[in-house]
Amino acid sequence: MCDYSLEMYGSRPAREGELYTTTRFPSGSIGFASAGDPRTAVCMQCDTKVMLTDIPAALQTALRVGAEAETTFAQREAGLYRDGLRLADGRFVSLQDLQPGIHAYVPALLERDALKGLAKTPEAVD
Repeated sequence: MCDYSLEMYGSRPAREGELYTTTRFPSGSIGFASAGDPRTAVCMQCDTKVMLTDIPAALQTALRVGAEAETTFAQREAGLYRDGLRLADGRFVSLQDLQPGIHAYVPALLERDALKGLAKTPEAVD
């Protein structure tokens, strides 16, 4: 999903093997964008695992995480800024609380696409 605050921008779903960066869009809202297309918001489904990397030291301290953190994409029920990440300890962090420039990727897309490929491949019959 993409926050209502990003509705005015083009958006697309997350893609396999892509790296994302937290980006401040012209409206002031923070969301994910790919390096190759920083004007398009990248949307993720709720419950999608998201790995954050290159988390700045001050934010690591504030969130009580390391330089990398496995999170889960989530949404709040109400509010202008609903998109965020659920940390391993259950805390919700709004994307607006992240600064621009944090890198992220979705590891499950690779796994999910690999499993779909296996399901479509007919088994060999001897």
